[in-house]
Amino acid sequence: MPFDTLHRLKNMNQQAEFKRPGGVTLIAIVNAVGLIITLLFWGVVFFQRLVPWPSTLTTVTERANAATTYGFMLGDILWSAPLLALATVGLWRLRSWGWLMAQMVHALWVYSMTLIWMRDAYSSVSPGAWLFTPFALVALWATLYLWRYRDLFWANKKIS
Repeated sequence: MPFDTLHRLKNMNQQAEFKRPGGVTLIAIVNAVGLIITLLFWGVVFFQRLVPWPSTLTTVTERANAATTYGFMLGDILWSAPLLALATVGLWRLRSWGWLMAQMVHALWVYSMTLIWMRDAYSSVSPGAWLFTPFALVALWATLYLWRYRDLFWANKKIS
């Protein structure tokens, strides 16, 4: 057998034996679900006009609360959704950029949920707080888990 064919067969066997860790698969799936729920949630809020435009409200507190909601919507559409999409693909393929995107989006989950729960502690708990808190809790665990397995991503291994 020519050397090139032997080399390709050896690489195929090594790739076939390699498995993505279950925790990484779980994190990728949770990020994909988070992306879908985020887009659906904000789509419903926007298209059903569940929150009035801040300029249509009369009191400063109502305007501020509506503006905060739209600020979270804009931030989620511009930052969280693309990061979730990239993290999902990159984690699934065990790429270093996927690991980085996942760490970034997990920090966003924890940060934004801290703000939301602080806001809601002084009013009423919002549907978004209940819906997205599980993702923030998973993000806390996932950040530590991915840190433990960081070498797996930075070795630039390919899987079948």
